[in-house]
Amino acid sequence: MGRKNRKQSKPKGALAGIVISIFAENPFRAYNYKQIAHALGIKDKASRDLLHNILRELSKAGDIKEVKAGKYMLEEGRLQELANKKKYITGTVELKKTGKAYIISDEGGEDVYIAPNNVNHALNGDRVKVFIFPKRPKHKTEGQIVEVLERPYNKFVGILELSKNFGFVVADSESMPFDIFIPKSNIGQAKNGQKVLVRITEWPEHSNNPFGEIIEVLGQPGDNDVEMKSILAERNFPLAFPESVEKEAAKIKAGIEPELSKRRDYRDTWTITIDPFDAKDFDDALSLKKLKDGNWELGVHIADVSHYITPGSVLDAEAAERATSVYLVDRVIPMLPEKLSNGVCSLRPDEDKLTFSAVFKMNDDAEVLEEWFGKTVIRSNRRFTYEEVQEIIENETGEFAENILQLHKLASVLRDRRFRNGSINFISEEVKFKLDENGKPIETYIKEQKEANHLVEEFMLLANKRVAERIGKPAGGTNPRTFVYRVHDEPNPEKLNTFVQFLKRLGYSLNVTSHQSLAQSYNRLFQQIHGKGEEHMIETIAIRTMAKAYYSTDNIGHYGLAFPYYTHFTSPIRRYPDLMVHRLLERYLEGKRSAKKEPLEERCKHASDMERRAIEAERESVKYKQVEFLLDKKGEIFEGVISGVSKWGLFIELIKSKAEGLVRFSELKDDFYFFDEDNYRIIGRQHGNIYRLGDKVKVLVKDVNLEQRQLDFVLVE
Repeated sequence: MGRKNRKQSKPKGALAGIVISIFAENPFRAYNYKQIAHALGIKDKASRDLLHNILRELSKAGDIKEVKAGKYMLEEGRLQELANKKKYITGTVELKKTGKAYIISDEGGEDVYIAPNNVNHALNGDRVKVFIFPKRPKHKTEGQIVEVLERPYNKFVGILELSKNFGFVVADSESMPFDIFIPKSNIGQAKNGQKVLVRITEWPEHSNNPFGEIIEVLGQPGDNDVEMKSILAERNFPLAFPESVEKEAAKIKAGIEPELSKRRDYRDTWTITIDPFDAKDFDDALSLKKLKDGNWELGVHIADVSHYITPGSVLDAEAAERATSVYLVDRVIPMLPEKLSNGVCSLRPDEDKLTFSAVFKMNDDAEVLEEWFGKTVIRSNRRFTYEEVQEIIENETGEFAENILQLHKLASVLRDRRFRNGSINFISEEVKFKLDENGKPIETYIKEQKEANHLVEEFMLLANKRVAERIGKPAGGTNPRTFVYRVHDEPNPEKLNTFVQFLKRLGYSLNVTSHQSLAQSYNRLFQQIHGKGEEHMIETIAIRTMAKAYYSTDNIGHYGLAFPYYTHFTSPIRRYPDLMVHRLLERYLEGKRSAKKEPLEERCKHASDMERRAIEAERESVKYKQVEFLLDKKGEIFEGVISGVSKWGLFIELIKSKAEGLVRFSELKDDFYFFDEDNYRIIGRQHGNIYRLGDKVKVLVKDVNLEQRQLDFVLVE
């Protein structure tokens, strides 16, 4: 998404943007406020009055003109501006298996469709320049790629198909529709049918296929270790630490005695960690103490990684390059060597540990009365899992129950207040697997976020927010110092308008009159669709409508959380930006001058890119395991819901595993069905049977293609 340094959105900023986008879609049509209100599903008088005022303000600003009493059209200057802006755009390529592509514009706005013959050798993830064709009524915006500006990915994993004097690599990725030609001299020791990592070396102008060289043989397809390594290798994640990094880590000493006199000592304060049952790196701890005045001292204690890793060291360079830990289904690729991540820095129970802390004095209403940031030493009393804490919250009994219930109470107040203030509650469900000794999934289940997760989340959010405010808020008229923020832009008005229209057809609505109203209606929507067949589709489009969060030295606030200042302070073992934040916070607490912006911004951009790659790898490993779980279940019947309707057939999401497969139209033998695209359903021409988005169905697993991660289902009556 665009990364302009914008101020926080004003209450009617989003609505004004959506109104402009409606005029822009139909530049030669006049609208009154009632027609705009109808298009947006606005019915209450207050919102309609607000809309009326916005139209007058836009008219005064020269964006629209009043052509009749109460009727408006786009101003000619604004129309020309839009036309000029739309002629060329830059953006990122989303390439499909069919060869067509969509461009996600740097400036936001609707995605641009690129026909296969206009892709011009661009690959998925490329940043490109696009010529926009003149808009046709009732057609999607279409264009042609005219230049590849940047290619972040030139390595692909696939299966080698050998001929006598050359080979082709058929890529695993659905977003790589071109087989890669391998000259005989670039095949090396690879054998036919093996999974390999290939690098694209050139793509001659008149060639249909890119040319490449094999740089690594990964092994036999279908082997769990080979498949997981393939997912990592394609996204450029290293599979091991260089020897120089391991050697430097081995020299680090865990002793804390020389540091004790320089730090606040919290070893006698009740302190715990709460993490998943299979976690090995514990980078955050919570402490609680009742004060004599009846208030609470709450400590958020974070592993002091910056004490052990110095800028310019081999360890620091490796951590900066990796930027994040990667969590696949069956393994973790850590940002730091195990000596640090699971040992020296990990806040293990009954061990003295060095930490960087945010300590808050709070009353029973979770209002922060005082705060302190600084270096500390702690000793965790107990390592809890989320499940153990959840049991204590539900049963109100157990070890340290009194303190845990008090933490839960304070966190609940913080959470309620956050949502009242406009924070959006994206509900997340995690697909988890039980694996056998060979990594094969033998059971799958859904892990939901519960109160124990919310408890930890609220205190981490509080620490992140207050650290960002401490550095980012200008004091006494001074300029804010250079800092690393976690930022999230407001939704693009055009995409938001498209989403509003989509929801209207499904019987849902969004109130876009203000940020707070929009946040509240998002939260209401997520509750309404929870457990329904359309849930996955709506959530996916909702997330696409929102901008992506990223790291930056330019603060524009965090729209989704409704925080004007926000950063990442709480996970330096697994996120490099948090380590940057620790160093900057220490620097400024010591009264030193502002850091240079440019090198920090470069690292922010790299960390944002690596985070995106890590998310892709994690999702790909889940998808692989979902398909592998069904490999020996052909012919079995499962319950599912219709999660998508397309011209190819019905997409079905299985209820227990969340695996998604396709029921092709050719498999619907009882009737001839036609696709009602506007209403997300298919209708039988002869008998009138209707299958619509969200319907519960039973399906038989017909075919499982593990190599292509594809599932074919058949509807069962």
